[in-house]
Formats: sequence, C-alpha cells, structure tokens
Amino acid sequence: MTEQPTSFERAQGADPAEGRGALLRTPKPATGPALPAQARPEAAPSGPGTAAPCGHGKDGKGKEPPVNGPEHSQPATTEPDAHRPRPAPEVIPPQPGAEQERGPGGGDRRTGRGLPPGRPMPMRRDGDRLRFVGAATRRIARGLDLDEIVMGLCRATVPTFSDAILVYLRDPLPVGDERPTGPVVLRLRRTDRIPEERDTDGVLLPPAFDPEPEPSPLSELSALTTELCEVRPGGALNEVLRGVRPVFADAPAARAALPELLGDGGEAVVPSGQHAILAPLRGRRRVIGAALFLRRPERLAFEADDLLVAAQLATHSALGIDKAVLYGREAYIADELQRTMLPETLPRPTGVRLASRYLPAAETARVGGDWYDAIPLPGSRVALVVGDVMGHSMTSAAIMGQLRTTAQTLAGLDLPPQEVLHHLDEQAQRLGTDRMATCLYAVYDPVTHRITIANAGHPPPVLLHLGGRAEVLRVPPGAPIGVGGVDFEAVELDAPAGATLLLYTDGLVESRLRDVWTGIEQLREKLAATAQLTGPDHPPPLEALCDEVLDMLGPGDRDDDIALLAARFDGIAPSDVAYWQLDPEETAPGQARRLARRALARWDLEDLTDSVELLVSEVVTNAVRYASRPVTLRLLRTDVLRCEVGDDVPQLPRLRQARATDEGGRGLYLVNRLARRWGATRLSTGKVVWFELNRG
Repeated sequence: MTEQPTSFERAQGADPAEGRGALLRTPKPATGPALPAQARPEAAPSGPGTAAPCGHGKDGKGKEPPVNGPEHSQPATTEPDAHRPRPAPEVIPPQPGAEQERGPGGGDRRTGRGLPPGRPMPMRRDGDRLRFVGAATRRIARGLDLDEIVMGLCRATVPTFSDAILVYLRDPLPVGDERPTGPVVLRLRRTDRIPEERDTDGVLLPPAFDPEPEPSPLSELSALTTELCEVRPGGALNEVLRGVRPVFADAPAARAALPELLGDGGEAVVPSGQHAILAPLRGRRRVIGAALFLRRPERLAFEADDLLVAAQLATHSALGIDKAVLYGREAYIADELQRTMLPETLPRPTGVRLASRYLPAAETARVGGDWYDAIPLPGSRVALVVGDVMGHSMTSAAIMGQLRTTAQTLAGLDLPPQEVLHHLDEQAQRLGTDRMATCLYAVYDPVTHRITIANAGHPPPVLLHLGGRAEVLRVPPGAPIGVGGVDFEAVELDAPAGATLLLYTDGLVESRLRDVWTGIEQLREKLAATAQLTGPDHPPPLEALCDEVLDMLGPGDRDDDIALLAARFDGIAPSDVAYWQLDPEETAPGQARRLARRALARWDLEDLTDSVELLVSEVVTNAVRYASRPVTLRLLRTDVLRCEVGDDVPQLPRLRQARATDEGGRGLYLVNRLARRWGATRLSTGKVVWFELNRG
C-alpha cells in the first residue's frame, strides 16, 4: 500500500530553506510576504468538504454527528487516476469520483473555470477522508519529541485540510499522573499556513494567475493572536475544553471562547461561518491544549464530517504529545540520576593531576551505567576507578550507583585492588543474577612511583610516556563483576613522573563500525600523535588531551555512553620524603620532635618548627599509649607539609569534649585548631593519623 502524502511542503525546485512555520516562543509579526488570497469560490479548490450549519449533521435532523472515531483509521486501497493533473508535493491527489466536480476541459462543473496548479482537490467522498486521516496520523506518529509531533500535525493538515492552524498547549505540560497547581495557562506553541504560492516549476506565479492579491489575516497569525491565554474556571473556553469534542467556530460556545483564546485582536483571523474548527487536545487523563483549524472565506466551508477528521487529528496528536512528555521526563530522570552519582569534582591528591569526561549515549539510548572515580588513600596514594554496568536503563544507572558506593567503602578500608574487585563481585551477585559489570581498579603511590592494577573484564588502560610513546598496559583481563567464583589478579607496574594513565569505558573504542581492539589501537595512535605536538620534554595539557581523545569519535560511533579518566603522574621526589620508625616507648615523642626539627631545617622550613613539633608530639604520644608495635612517622614536602603517624590500633580517634578536671583529651583540639587539614584512616594493619600545614 502506498502512503498518500498529506501536506504541502514545497513545489519542485522550490527553495529548500523556505520555512512554513516556526516554533513560537514570543509572538512576532510575520516578516515574509503576505499570503495571497485564494482564488474566487468558483475556482477555488476546497478541503475535505462543505460544512452544514452548526448543529446539523448530514441527515439534516439537527443531530450532532459522533466525534469519537476509531483510534487508527486505515487508508483504503485505490488506484490513482492516471489522467489527474500533477499534484503539489505532499498533497492528497484527486481521488476517483472527483471528476464529477469537474466539467469538460478539467474546469469546475459549477463555474467552468480551471483549477490553479498546485492547489489541493476537494475531498468529496468518505474514502478521501479515510485516506487523509490514515496518512495524517502516520505522519504525526513519526515524531519522537514534542516539537516533532506538533510540526507533524501542522504539516499534515495545511493545506490539505485547512489553510492555517494554531496549536495551543498547556504551560507547563502535565506529566503522567501529576496534578498541576495554579491556573491553567495555554501557550501558542506553533502556527502554520499556506506559504507564498508557487507553480509546479518552483517559481512565483506571474500576475496573470492572481491579478489582484488580497491581504489575508491568516498571513499574520502570530502577530494578531496572544501567546499566553489563562483559562478561567467556569469561562466559555473552559467549557469548550471540558466538552472535548471539536466544534465549529460559529457555534455559540465557540464564539464566546475564541476571544478568550486568541486575545483582543484574534477574532480577525477567524473567518465567518463554518470556516474554522476549534478542537480540544485531550491526552490520556486531561485536556492538554487546543487546535484551531482555519479556512479562507473564499474556500469551501467545513462539513459536519470534518469534525470527525478534526477529532481524529486532535486525539492522535494529544496522545503522542502525552507520550513524548512522559518519555522526556523518564529520560531526564535517568540522566540526572546517573550524573548525580558521578563525582561533581575530582580530588587534588598529592603527586597526581586528574581530568575526566563523561558523554551520554545517543538520544534514543542515552542512559547507561558508566562511572569513574578518584579516591584519596592513606599515604598520599590515590585509587583510580572506572567501570561499566551492562545495559541502558534506569536500572543500570541505579546499579552503577550501588557499585560505586561499594567501591568507595572498600577503598576506605585500604584493601588491595584484587580484594576490592572480589567484594564488588559478591555485591553484584547479591543485587541479582543478571547484574554484571566491568571494572578496572588502580592504586597509584606517588612516593614509590608505582601503580597496582586489577581488572575485571574491562578494556586495558593506556600509558602515555613523557617522550611521546603510548603503550597498552598488559593487565590480566579477568572475568566481569557478577560472574562469581573467579579470582582476580593484580599487577604492579612502574608509573614514571610525567607519564599519563588513561582509563576509559568501551564506548570510546567500540562501536558498530569497529571492534574493540581496533578502537584501542586507534586510541594509542591518537595519544602518541597528540604528544608529538608538545615535544618530547613536555607532556600535553591534561584537559586538552581529553578533548583530543574524544575527537576521535566519528558521527556513527556514539552507540554507548563514555567515561574517561586521565591521571598525570607527578610523583614525590625522594628528597621530599622523610620516614622513621619509633619504638612504642615514653621517649618516642621527644625523638619524633628532634627528627622533625632536623627535616624542617634541611627543607628550609624552620618557620613551621614550633607548630610541627607540638602537633607531632601530641599525635605520637596518643599512638604510643595504645600501640604494641613500632610507630611510623613520615613527613612529605609538596605544596603543603604533610605529617603521617601510623600504628597498629584500628580504633580511630575522635574529638571529645574534655572536662575541666581531665589531664588529657585536648591533643586533637590542638591539631584541629592549628592544622590546615587533618584526618584518620583505618588500614588493614591499623590506622594512620595525618595533618597538613601550609608552607608559607
């Protein structure tokens, strides 16, 4: 079955940039040429038919015809007339039987005059209307979002069914079952009308075809009507919308409702008689707007059966708008859920610089389960995590949030990378049998310039060296999280200063156009080429490097969401580290003060001596009181001075209010008062208490 076109797009050879209607945000006067008047009634083609007086159906007994037609009217099958004149694009062609309206030589039987080229033939039979409704509803159904559906309604009806249309929607549109608060406000969403007339060759008609063009109010729809309309409870417009059924504009209820809808100057756009239909747009639960179909006074008026056509168009448009709003809200919630579960900002750990990117998938499947994270660890280390939950749904985003929270908790326990993946695997199995994900967990130590990596079915990371060489790290692939019953293996590799580690999800390197290993090789080549631009002695800027990596994506490569985490290893020089072990004896605090004083003198930081000696003495004293093994003391000189004291007691210290008679309990108050930052972290072998001081 061939779908009949339903709307006037443009004639052959017409300028493709010519617009037929625009989304109206603010009413503005039309800037294009005024729409010429239609031909005289004896020569004008009509729309679906001629309307009877309001309140009279085809039987002439004064009964209102039914308006609740079938949801989806199917077009009838017919053979096109081989001798019909060439129609304009997207216009329903003359149907068999239309020749009855034409006299000898192709003229109108009533007047004998010919029909202008490019004008739609009148729909004089029920079969014409069925074919029109079928084609129009299919066109409306093609839209995925709100604007596409409204535009589909306008393009399907103008000029085949009407010469112009105004579409009003509630502002804001209700979503699902939510009950809007406040007054009902309609906003003019879109207008459409017949454009400047052109002949079949795409050029303007010469004056001989239209010697006396008359200005029409339909050419200034947006300028003559108001953009916003408040529906007053108990008003005439409210009663028409509650009635749901389309009505002619000359009906008593419509005559009272149109000034409220269109504003003071809006009545000028409504022709007299049955040349306008006001159709409420009803969604699944409530009226969400209204559509006003207009015909020029010289064109045949609407018939009673055209109310059925308007009802079908309004019903399909309203249901499509309702579903589009629901889909948009669901996609927005899922997207926001996923974004809020990703870190808002990255930390600034010592000895490493970080940059990240996240890109959702295509509009039709933009919700995914990709995540990244950077978690500071004791000893100035940092955990780098990237993962990907399989699937594209809100469920995937929710599982991603749970796994990310679990990974943060496990990182706080300072577990080895392979143990973290093992516990994540157990957590995924508790969430469900089909909850699977890939994950790569790496721990970087800036003091030793080493990195420990464990992998759970994730694409391998790429390391960009300072000289410009990029290599794919050989990491055991492992099984995805959620498989269960598998062991994960960790490897320890060198992380030289100036190198950049790139962690990513498979959306960056895999698509329908290439396999994952081809994408990884392209990524390696892209990193090497980018590094050549800055020379062998200077690594590329981290943010610019992330942008260059994303530029390798082609137009068809966005099948999946993408998470990208880049880490530039600066490290901490051995000369900026001082480390000692102290026996848990009463002399340990004094020994700690002396060692710290010597280190500060070597680093030319004597100004911090008093503060460091006081705070080191308090923290070491508390550690020696409960420790049974040697206490560790480490000083790190970076942009700040960091002091770390470790012992074998797992209990973390807390600030407590000391009573006036207590001899102790005030050491942490001094640390909290004098230090720039401080904290305590539990380790598998005990804990570490640390504090930082500004260097100058």
